[in-house]
This record gives sequence, C-alpha cells and structure tokens, in this order.
Amino acid sequence: MPEQPRPDPSPTTLPDLPQGLTTRPLQKTDARAVHLLMAAQEMADIGEVAIEEADIVSDWARPSHDLAARSVGVLDGEELVAYAELMGVDRADTAVAPSHRGRGIGTWLALWLQDLGRRVGSPVIGMPVPQGSPGDRLLEQLGYRVRWTSWVLRLPEGATIPERELPADHVVRTARPDELRAVHDVLEDAFLEWSVREREAFEDFEAATTGRPGFEPWNLRVAVDPAGTVVGVSLVLVSDNGTTGYVDRLAVRRDQRGRGLAQALLVDSFAQARAHGTTTSELSTDSRTGALGLYERVGMVTTGIWVNRAVDLDPTTEIAR
Repeated sequence: MPEQPRPDPSPTTLPDLPQGLTTRPLQKTDARAVHLLMAAQEMADIGEVAIEEADIVSDWARPSHDLAARSVGVLDGEELVAYAELMGVDRADTAVAPSHRGRGIGTWLALWLQDLGRRVGSPVIGMPVPQGSPGDRLLEQLGYRVRWTSWVLRLPEGATIPERELPADHVVRTARPDELRAVHDVLEDAFLEWSVREREAFEDFEAATTGRPGFEPWNLRVAVDPAGTVVGVSLVLVSDNGTTGYVDRLAVRRDQRGRGLAQALLVDSFAQARAHGTTTSELSTDSRTGALGLYERVGMVTTGIWVNRAVDLDPTTEIAR
C-alpha cells in the first residue's frame, strides 16, 4: 500500500531564538559565510567537507530563486551561526554552527521553513542530512519521515578506470554551446521520470552549469548517436582543491538505455577528470533512481549515506510570530 502522508506536526507558535541572536534574509554576498558555516557542520558530522562555495553561488544565481524571500540567517553579533533556505517547491537546506548546537536553533529553523513552505504553497518540504547525524535525529524527533536514502560513492585513488565500448558510430565528447538545450532536455526528461517537481527552467540550468564559477567546457560531456543527436549527458566538476572529479549529473535518453551509454559516459568522466589533475572521482545517487548497481559495476564504493527527511504541510495551519 502507498505510504499515507503524516499529519503536519508543527505547533502554532514559532518559538523565540536564544537571547542575543538576530535574524535577517540572506544576500548573495553571504555566500562565503554560508559556505564556511556548512563546511563546519559537515566536518563535525562526517569528518570531511563536501560543499563548495561555487555550489552556493551557482544555486543563488538561478533566476527563479528569490533569495531574500526564501532564506533566513541567524547571527550572533556579526557572525552568521545558522541559516535556512527553501529552493523551489520543497528543497530545504540548513546549517547550525557546531558551537551553537543544543540551543534550539535547529528546531526554530525547521519550524521557520514549515511556515515559509505553507505561505508559498509547498505541500511538503524536505532536506538532506547525514544518516545518524544530530540533524537527522532532530528531524526525526520533529516528525520528519525519510523520503529517500542517498549514497555517496567514490572511485578509489589509484583505481584502474575500466574501459567501456560505445555502440557503433556513437561518440562521447565535449558538448558544443549550441547543444545546451538538447543537453538540458535529456537531463530533465530523465530526472523527471522519478523526481516529483516542476521542469527546471533552461535559464536556471544554464546558471547552475555554464554559469558556475570555475566551469570549463570539457566539464559537460555528451554521447551522440550517428546522426549527431545528444542521447546522453554527464556533468563532471572539479573540486576547489583540484583532487576530486564530481559527477554532478548523469542521464541517458530513455530509448537509448541498456546499450552501455551510461557506463561509457561515466568512465569518460573519470578519465577526463584524471587528465585534468584529479586523483579520485565521486558522485551521489539515491533510492529513487535504482542506479546504485551501475556505479558499483565500474568500481565505485560507498563512502557515506544521507537521508532526505521531509514533512507534509497542512496549508490551514499557520505559525504565530
């Protein structure tokens, strides 16, 4: 039987923050401060930093995202010690400085996000958290369910990159500028098979890819058929320290699957990243895609597990301020 939505567990009053803390909407100039905040939280929770400032800058560059209306920063004096934002219909991100945990700030952010979600018409909001982390435990206590599980996978340093043959007369190469809309269509058609959201605007895609700080043309890989039509896409990015190639998106057109194109794109991405100085490659996948086995077959191993916890919102419930 399909899972029944859980009732919205929110109280009707937004609690006070600890004395001395203030709030304001975020601005694009806060990208570095948010990055440092998220990095501190990741280091405390998983022992390494995955987020990069370019991730935040490119997200905030999307024309559809109203940062001022959909974000809040919590400050202790001039220092940003926590933040939350809602992007699109249901994707939330939050962080609390480890030095300020245990003061009720995380609960306040969760309830603030629920209030914002109701006001903008979101039926549900969710956020990714490392499995078993303080954030995971807090959201569980607040009634958030697990929507899906995500795995972070890595090609071990020094691993041999396997070879994969392409179907006859198919080629994997760097995408041309005039192929960007075709690239976007392949990605969106594939991701919307299992992702419940509106279709991403091309302008948002462009801002988050070619407009991303540090983007280089070779980062966008395409598989093309004998007619020159884009039938598969991989977006591989290089970490700020230059050591890791991150496969951010990978998709093959539905009628072309089962022919080895995804694995060919993947090993090409590994090879291109290594040729540009990286020593390892990473990506993440989740339980909605069924793609975990694909990545394991090319030698990747799981290094971390995250869960997306979500709460269904009752539009009739309002939080008093």
